[in-house]
Amino acid sequence: MTPERPLLFLNPRSGGGKAEHAGLAERAQERGIDVVVVSPDDDFAGLVDDAVARGADALGVAGGDGSLAVVAAAAVAHELPFVCIPAGTRNHFALDVGIDRSSVVGALDAFADGVERRVDVAEVNGRLFLNNVSLGVYGEAVRQPRYRDAKVRTMIETAAHALGPSAAAVGVEVVDDRGSIHADVAVLLVSNNPYALELPRAPGPRPRLDGGELGVILLDTPRAGRSPGRAWSTTELEVSAPDPVHAGIDGEPVELTTPLRFAVRPRALRLRLRRA
Repeated sequence: MTPERPLLFLNPRSGGGKAEHAGLAERAQERGIDVVVVSPDDDFAGLVDDAVARGADALGVAGGDGSLAVVAAAAVAHELPFVCIPAGTRNHFALDVGIDRSSVVGALDAFADGVERRVDVAEVNGRLFLNNVSLGVYGEAVRQPRYRDAKVRTMIETAAHALGPSAAAVGVEVVDDRGSIHADVAVLLVSNNPYALELPRAPGPRPRLDGGELGVILLDTPRAGRSPGRAWSTTELEVSAPDPVHAGIDGEPVELTTPLRFAVRPRALRLRLRRA
């Protein structure tokens, strides 16, 4: 069924202004799609809730992966179709669900001429995420002011500090699928469905998004005295730490209160994709 009151949230700063350069707001309005331009001072989640209360029957978002997660949370809560417009920098979610990331305007076709596909979402302490939650090195890196403009360099510098001989323990503790305890991990990545770690693999880093599992990738600090890394899948995970931990949720820096409880919500999101 074609939505009668579709609405698109647009972040004009994402992807270096990709949406503005494509004239996305104008192209959407020409197709009968209402547009809400989001500014840094806005209560984004509040704007989404207001749109649902006013009767929007399909929610789309043109922005980074963090913005996608906010709108997807409302779509899941209200059982509404969700449209992803690849207007961010990396567009990880768009890649993994097979959206043509080079066609920002073309992705609008999903509103009027789209097909639905049910995909999983995941959550940590009740907060939804589409891609992953990262703790340790990456969780620290995304908090650096220079991260947005110099991701690789910031990651290297943060890793050198976190993994060096004088690095302070991060205090994160998790039990793996074999029952082994990992304390003071350097990197912990929990993803909505596992990433492919071996070739051959699907075009996206995650071969599927409807497998009903979390992917877990762990790297111990050098002084932990065990094999450097481990990966496994599960439907739920608990992570403990003595203090709140810095994390990246779909690339956005946050501070999370422990324990962290991860869970997957199978096929909870009504993802709408262009028929082409």
